[in-house]
Amino acid sequence: MTVRVRGIYTTALTRLLHDDVGVVQASEPIRERFDATFPVEPAGATVRTTDDRQGVGVSGGSEAVASVVRRLESVGVDTLTWPDSTPESAVFDARVAETNRSGAVLDLGETQGWLPFSNVDDEVDAGESLRVQVHEATAPWSDDRPVCTTGLTVEGELARLVRGEGGGTTGGVELASLLPTDPRDGWTIRWDGRADEADLDALTATVERLNERAAVLDALPEATEDAAPARLTDGRATTWVWFGRESRFALDDLRREVTPTMAGHHRAKAATNAASAAVDFAEAVCADADGGGEFPFAALTRQFGPREGDGLALGHGKPSGRLILLGRGEVTEYDPVGRLTLERGMTPGGTYDALGVERRAGDVAVTKLQEGRWWYPTVYRGSDGERRGTYVNVCTPVELFPDVARYVDLHVDVVKHADGRVERVDDDELDEAVAAGEVPEPLAEKARAVASAVESALR
Repeated sequence: MTVRVRGIYTTALTRLLHDDVGVVQASEPIRERFDATFPVEPAGATVRTTDDRQGVGVSGGSEAVASVVRRLESVGVDTLTWPDSTPESAVFDARVAETNRSGAVLDLGETQGWLPFSNVDDEVDAGESLRVQVHEATAPWSDDRPVCTTGLTVEGELARLVRGEGGGTTGGVELASLLPTDPRDGWTIRWDGRADEADLDALTATVERLNERAAVLDALPEATEDAAPARLTDGRATTWVWFGRESRFALDDLRREVTPTMAGHHRAKAATNAASAAVDFAEAVCADADGGGEFPFAALTRQFGPREGDGLALGHGKPSGRLILLGRGEVTEYDPVGRLTLERGMTPGGTYDALGVERRAGDVAVTKLQEGRWWYPTVYRGSDGERRGTYVNVCTPVELFPDVARYVDLHVDVVKHADGRVERVDDDELDEAVAAGEVPEPLAEKARAVASAVESALR
């Protein structure tokens, strides 16, 4: 069981995984921080930070991925995980659902994929059947579809096989000519730059593993024009891991065991790329920082937002992994201790959930958000200022990023009607989410306790 780690969580996760799982292919900064030698050999699993920095994707062999994910789940109570049904390298028989100027939407059976025209040689038409491979998997909280290609490859950490392209070997790996194993007929091996640091045994193992996976693709039946959309191979097992606010601070503690780490290191790095660079600079200048003190919310938001007058969306995560944006509003009040008020104009039609009150033209939703709190209230008012009801959402600790407030909804909520009645709702949905494996029981217990405290406070 070995793992390769990349991205903003690398130091903390290397500390978490190094003893139990074994980290390989470590970067130079990691080797220096740990004052250790890390093998350059194929990894059983790879951990990469997602593009939005909200968490990581874990991909590789199913046993290795499961072992790594079990360790990651221990980081904090608001660490949530979701397996991917369209993992990297999986092969599908797909049907083109529709096309536009830049690519095609694919029907993969249970879900959809995206085929950029740059990833296909021939013209693609709606209704056509294609054999495709997932080139880039996407996190469930992303609006993006998994990116597909019609060219088949077998990906590894030190090399990859590409079907066709003349066969043989490309890349300047010094020991490649001494390997006892050649790439499979019909495939070309492309070596990664780190392969030059690996020994002969590691390079040989890389080729053998890639050849085994290429054999699976070679054994697939030929694609047919009337093939029904279906998944044909497992690809690299992939699980997505979302870190909540408490988990990010737990990762700070792990990182602090290795190197000076400011309070809120990972919370700040998750905000923007610019904030991430600022954290690196601050820690480099203040190398003797011990991480004491509070998370510098005021300094972070003064520089990057959100501030009064900014636009802010509510990023309403679901326990299933999906992300729903509840609309964008204006920050009307800002407090540097970590609180703000968000106002949204509501569109007419339908009713407000659990309140049973009609949504009317001119209604305004006033939401009070506080960094790190496990709940937030929204007061709905009519155009005349009359209070139409209050909805308190119970969720993982709120994080106020520059353009979106992020959390995962935990189903159970508390409402206060205009006549003063207080009602707790959706406990059954939380129970169902626990039974479905979407919400761990410790997190559900926390949600119920928060709901009880809010309910008592509103009565």
